[in-house]
Amino acid sequence: MSLESEDITEAIIGSAFEVYNILGFGFWEKVYQKALQVELLRRGHSAELEHPIKV
Repeated sequence: MSLESEDITEAIIGSAFEVYNILGFGFWEKVYQKALQVELLRRGHSAELEHPIKV
């Protein structure tokens, strides 16, 4: 695993914990999804919600 991959992984996991610590449990998935996007953007990363892919 490259250093860049480790940094991104750390940012995602850290952001997820931050969102959970602030919101707790009981919200709809969309609330957590948007909150995670906001936290990743706050940390300087790009984040798209449900980016379309071609199958």
